[in-house]
Amino acid sequence: MEEKPLDLGSLSYISDHIGFYGTIKNSSADFVVTEIDVNGQLVTKVYKEVNEELQTQQSNDRNIKKQELCPSAVEIKDTLDGDICEALVVKTDHVFEDQDVPECEEDQYNVLNTLLCLDVVESLTNFACSVRSAFESKVTGGEQRELSLGFFPDKNSRASLHSAVRQAFPFLLTFTRSTEVLIRPNLDYQELSLLTSEEEADKFFTFLDAKVENSRFTFQPDVCKEHRTSVHHFISKKFGKLVETKSFSEKCTDGQQKLCITVRFRERKGLSGKRQRSEETSDIFTAFTLEKENLETLESLGYLASALGVLPSDFSYAGIKDKKAITYQSVVVKKVTPDRLREAEGLLEKKGLKIYNIHPTIQHLHLGQLSGNHFSIVVRDVRCHTGDPSEDLERRVNEAAHKIKSRGFINYYGPQRFGKGQNVQSYKIGLALLKGEMAQAIKLFFTPEEGDDLVNKAKQYFSQTEDIKGTLPLMPAYKIRERMLLRALNRYGMSDEGCIRGWLSIPHSMRIFYIHAYCSKVWNEAASYRIATFGSRVVEGDLVLHNHNANETTTLSDRVHIVTAAEEKGEVYSMHQVVLPMPGHSIKYPTNQVGEWYREALASAGLQSCKFRVGTLQLNIPGCYRHIIKYPHHLIYELVVEIDEQSQETDSKHTKKTTLKLSFQLDSSCYATVCLREMMKCNF
Repeated sequence: MEEKPLDLGSLSYISDHIGFYGTIKNSSADFVVTEIDVNGQLVTKVYKEVNEELQTQQSNDRNIKKQELCPSAVEIKDTLDGDICEALVVKTDHVFEDQDVPECEEDQYNVLNTLLCLDVVESLTNFACSVRSAFESKVTGGEQRELSLGFFPDKNSRASLHSAVRQAFPFLLTFTRSTEVLIRPNLDYQELSLLTSEEEADKFFTFLDAKVENSRFTFQPDVCKEHRTSVHHFISKKFGKLVETKSFSEKCTDGQQKLCITVRFRERKGLSGKRQRSEETSDIFTAFTLEKENLETLESLGYLASALGVLPSDFSYAGIKDKKAITYQSVVVKKVTPDRLREAEGLLEKKGLKIYNIHPTIQHLHLGQLSGNHFSIVVRDVRCHTGDPSEDLERRVNEAAHKIKSRGFINYYGPQRFGKGQNVQSYKIGLALLKGEMAQAIKLFFTPEEGDDLVNKAKQYFSQTEDIKGTLPLMPAYKIRERMLLRALNRYGMSDEGCIRGWLSIPHSMRIFYIHAYCSKVWNEAASYRIATFGSRVVEGDLVLHNHNANETTTLSDRVHIVTAAEEKGEVYSMHQVVLPMPGHSIKYPTNQVGEWYREALASAGLQSCKFRVGTLQLNIPGCYRHIIKYPHHLIYELVVEIDEQSQETDSKHTKKTTLKLSFQLDSSCYATVCLREMMKCNF
């Protein structure tokens, strides 16, 4: 292979089979990666099917009478096997009188199922049912119960969860404590339900939370002036800054004129005092499937940003995909309409990019918002390790496939996690940042590699001269990170403060990537040491992840259990449950020899007192846990013997070449090259 990232050669294996040789990524078409979304569907297919279903559904909805269950209500009712109270799902079409219910409303239950695991959704449902029952009993006040939905460091995820819960359960109040999202009964809802009906209270609070511009909500006709006054006063007192109310006369079916209370949102005003247009206050998100070939994910987004006239930070994605491959992944772009994105398709094909399944959506993607990846891989020039042509190659391949299915593979971070550099890799930059050596990190970042391309020429010039201004025009326009950093250094200089300003000029996700690379290297070496020391048996002091009770307020570390001597003896746990920590400030370490290994490794790197927070760069590294063993799913393989026509005339003994075709799926954050390494017993 052309690229030689961090060598995994010294790391342990889990199985003892012999394996075989072969080469991968001879061409991009030999390595095809297709993302699997959170619903378990390939992103190359799912959106076409969903769009067709939505179009059919929308067509049918036009003929459905009011008062029927909305699609989202039916969806969640079916999903939870009828556990949800009937009163929670009845939502009629006339919540907003001046316009239809927003299309995004029917996605709220999907958001809940995406962001929350099944047991938390069930606990949320049970909690909601109990609150509804308490409200129906007309008992006011009482104990303010709370339920935690978990911790969500990503701000966009928290916002989506808040909205989804309140739209699905308008009688619940959501709030955030640090990064934890909690819910409790909405006493304002209870107060209104005593003045009106629960059905009207549901509709009003759904309307209130949606905040759809120019929409209005109208209560049922009311002949009692005192009662209308009470409703007016309640809404003015609780929500007067947001909405205004007015009574209108309406002719009822019996021919009598009755007064109705109508609620509408107050006009928004900007700093100038002028009303803002709705186009300026609402965000547009467009989702699509990105096909790229021989390009890094961030490099591809740079081309897309340039073609569309937006910033690279306006794009979001669920995961980074291989460079030397053909890959398909979901991407969401902000501030770009579907029509505008379609207009750019022709420009993108010249860069090796294609886009499919373009459709509007309601929010950004976040990293990890996928269930895995599907791989179609061709391994060429397959041969036995001994080089003996008489050895049974088919037997070796069958043995390797059987072992990988039954015993899995050590879940190392793959070489691409550490960058392709031979002289300086990403983890070295991350270590310098953790130690606060900002200038050293800059120098490592601009260390040239082998080769005479434009990027290396620019880096060589910088390393020799530290002439920032002269390096800028040499650096190609598509190297976005490098140019952003150079522009900031040109402005602020190479002092400690200038270097800090330089690192702050690139997006947070890019800054923290380098520190994650270092932590990943530590994890790999810890996993190798763990397997070499204890093998595949669970021992005292190991860490395992427990399934937690969603009714309890728990953190990730609360779910991590330290295996006891009695549990080791009783073989309570299996190896696939054992996890190791990525270094950070909020994790537990094993209490056996592996924990001691971590302490010695961090100390030898000069991080014995590291808090895993780099305040000057706004980086916070809490750490996480990663399973040591993973398994490929749906593994299919085929050995194909091909005739090499070029060598047929010169040497008839070497006219056959054997190719291995593989197809399998891996969970998110697993690496196909690592799975192949275990299977073939060779490094790439």
